Amino acid sequence: MNKKAVAMILGASLMLNAGAAAFAAANLEEIKAYLNHDLKVKVDGKPIQLLDEQGRVVEPITYEGNTYLPVRAIASTLGVGVDYDAETSTVLLGVKADGVAVASEDFDSTYYSKDKNDTTYKGKDYKEVLTRKDHGGSFILTPDKKYTKLYLQVAALGKDITSIEIKDSDSFALLKKETVSIDEGLKTIEADISGVKTLYIEITTKDDGGFLVPLTSSSYK
Repeated sequence: MNKKAVAMILGASLMLNAGAAAFAAANLEEIKAYLNHDLKVKVDGKPIQLLDEQGRVVEPITYEGNTYLPVRAIASTLGVGVDYDAETSTVLLGVKADGVAVASEDFDSTYYSKDKNDTTYKGKDYKEVLTRKDHGGSFILTPDKKYTKLYLQVAALGKDITSIEIKDSDSFALLKKETVSIDEGLKTIEADISGVKTLYIEITTKDDGGFLVPLTSSSYK
């Protein structure tokens, strides 16, 4: 299955749970469509449940003979990074082309791996990752005050991630705190890192759950 192509086609649905303010200013046209409760979705022969960021079930929409699927739910299932840039009204799928991959740094973390058994998530090989399969952990990133944004992609392994804290390592100021559920797949976490030299990132998992951070699709901007 060509995951990138599928995700791009689904991008037309724009079902990214963007805020109401973003949609209010958009060039929208009212249509009459239908929630398709009967449609089932399978990926590589396995049935999946379409869920939003909060873990709630979302339904496909049928409009004029075409079916539209929620892009975030599908992209997460396929292991394709997904985000929404409200400033430009742009759906972002896969690696952010206008950013610098976090993989450009040198890593000496014990969580760093290029082993395909570790780097493959939902059929996609991310080449370089930080991962731990049975516990949480912490690691350092060094943007060195060169960037204003961090787009960190994180997936929960086995159990939900109960907390991801991104902090300024020097001042220990909390820059972003998020959770990631198993159902969300690969989630992109955006943090403002203006003027930050070193980031301290701590991941806490439920019970014996683990985490995966693809370095090739996480980026600075």
